[in-house]
Amino acid sequence: MEMRPIAHIETDFPEKFGIPRQSGLVEALRAAVVFEPAYRSAEAVRGLEEFSHIWLIWEFSRARRENWSPTVRPPRLGGNKRVGVFATRSPFRPNALGLSAVRLEGVETDGPEGPVLRVAGADLLDGTPIYDIKPYLPYADAIPGASGGFTSQVERRQLEVRCPEDLLEQIPPEKREALLGVLAQDPRPSYQSDPERLYGMAFAGLQVRFRVEGERLTVVEMTK
Repeated sequence: MEMRPIAHIETDFPEKFGIPRQSGLVEALRAAVVFEPAYRSAEAVRGLEEFSHIWLIWEFSRARRENWSPTVRPPRLGGNKRVGVFATRSPFRPNALGLSAVRLEGVETDGPEGPVLRVAGADLLDGTPIYDIKPYLPYADAIPGASGGFTSQVERRQLEVRCPEDLLEQIPPEKREALLGVLAQDPRPSYQSDPERLYGMAFAGLQVRFRVEGERLTVVEMTK
C-alpha cells in the first residue's frame, strides 16, 4: 500500500527535546494542520467542525530506520528497562507511525491554505507529515476502567516552574501558558537528574535554558 501525506502540522517545536510525551498533556499548546495542495478541499472536512476532538495519524519523520528492534527502552522507565516495541509508543518501530488525540478548536476555510484545522494539545514536531485524520468518538474511543499497563506504575508529576518576569516577557502572551505547561512536564530524560546541568529547548523562536533541582525548574536564560 502506498501512503502519502495529506497534510503537515505547524507547531512551536522545531526540535524534539521539550515536546510533551503524549498528546493532551499541555492543552495550552496551539497548532495548525495545513493540508497539502492536492487535499485542500472544504468538502473533505465537511461536518468535522461538529466534533470536539480528532485523531491524527502521522509519521515519526525524524526516526526513520532501515532496521527495527523487537524491544525498546521507554524513557519513562528510566531508559534502562526493555519492553516489547508494540507495548510502547516509541518512534522506533517497523512502521514509524504515531497516533495523537487533539482538541479541534476550529476549521478555517478562508485563505489560500484553507481549510486549516486549529488544534490544541498536540505532541508533534513542527512540519510532521499527517497521513490521516479521523473524528474522536467518545462512545467508542473512551473506555472506562481500561488498564494502562506498566505506564500506570510511573508517577505523573509536575514541576514547580520559576521564570523571572523579564524573561517571561520575551514570550508572546498567548504562548506563555503553553511554555510553562511544557516545562512543568519536565522535558528532561528521566535518567538525568544533575541539578547543575543546564538544559536547553527551542520553543516559539526562542532557546529556553533551565536547571532542575528537586521538584523545581528554574528558567535562567532565553535567547532568539
